[in-house]
Amino acid sequence: MKTKLLIVFILLISTFNLQAQQKGITGTSNWMNNWTNFKPAVIEYNEATNIIAGTIDKDTRLTKSNTYQLVGIVYVTNNAVLTIDPGTVIRGDDKTCGTLVITNGAKIVAEGLETDPIIFTSNKETTERRPGDWGGIIILGKAPINKLGGISTLPFNLDPILNHYGGQDAEDNSGILKYVRIEYSGRKLSALKELNGLSLAGVGRKTVLSNIQISFSNDDSFECYGGDLNMNNLISYRTTDDDFDFTQGAQINISNSIAIRHPFSSDISGSRCFEADSYDKIENTDVTKKMTRINASNITLVNLEENNQGLVRESAHIGENTFFNLTNSVVSGFTPFILLSGSIGNGNENLSKITLKNVIANNCNDGITSEYSSNDPGIKNWYNNPEFAIEFTKIKSDELFATPNIKGNPDFRIKLNNAVASGK
Repeated sequence: MKTKLLIVFILLISTFNLQAQQKGITGTSNWMNNWTNFKPAVIEYNEATNIIAGTIDKDTRLTKSNTYQLVGIVYVTNNAVLTIDPGTVIRGDDKTCGTLVITNGAKIVAEGLETDPIIFTSNKETTERRPGDWGGIIILGKAPINKLGGISTLPFNLDPILNHYGGQDAEDNSGILKYVRIEYSGRKLSALKELNGLSLAGVGRKTVLSNIQISFSNDDSFECYGGDLNMNNLISYRTTDDDFDFTQGAQINISNSIAIRHPFSSDISGSRCFEADSYDKIENTDVTKKMTRINASNITLVNLEENNQGLVRESAHIGENTFFNLTNSVVSGFTPFILLSGSIGNGNENLSKITLKNVIANNCNDGITSEYSSNDPGIKNWYNNPEFAIEFTKIKSDELFATPNIKGNPDFRIKLNNAVASGK
């Protein structure tokens, strides 16, 4: 009996060590199966049977037996809980820019299943769906931000009485989003204002954010304005702007997540997978508060067109006074690999805030560069240290990833027989 237990223990330790060494998204099976959809334009959703509009100020449940149309800006207020059953479809109205806002103190409990996800999508017909058909989902919480006064509002033309976020509760709980798809959101409000697929403002770490796919957003897929969050198994697919955007002192742990970019689905102003800044404007920032800190592990960032950068920029842009740690990850098809804010290259104290360890930069030219100089010797010397274990490779996507064919059931886990990628 003791021998059998020892064997099981050894196998568990071996499996843990193998997964710890692997780069990019991991899993004993392809966790993107079943609940995702990379061709939402061809899905025939049922016509809406129920309208959601105005204010939800008491506990409310949306059920799979109905299809809902989200009309105008819908606020969940008064500490109410909006519960959405697995398999429920909510279609954002294009004419009124359907948008769901979970206000400070309220909750959303949208816990789908791998076999029955919750879907937020466009109300247009299959041939007419486009990025920005509707608004998106906004969650306002009570977790800390680093703006002066500790409270702020979002620039989205929301009700000024309800549009506030921030506070002192890093453990704040705004609910659950799990096995959820958000499609064709991100309405452009003006030349300088665009809604995101999912906007998380001052959201606390008791909020569960896992297995969320955002596809064809017209601005960012995921944007965090401050807050303190653990997020995993996120998918950003063909967003127009950034995949993961963090600012205002956001404290984020993000793991086992992927951004899949296409050169013809990007904004002319420049689109990145990661955009990390500590503040919007330094004069509006309380510098005694925490600066943005991102811990990203087992991340895959991939450009679908290996030989066509198009409008896609670097994989990540890191602002000054921002802590960014990327470990056990794969970045494929970006030039440059990573771009640092101009002042970051001025000294080791700045560079020490940005750690890249056990990362494959595949088909990435120009390496890690600064806005001030594309060939900064200080930056190159710093990241050439063997302890970072950054590997620059030239591997074709179909040799690096298990099944990088987006037309089928894609699997962007690295091939275990690829010695470089698997960390063997």
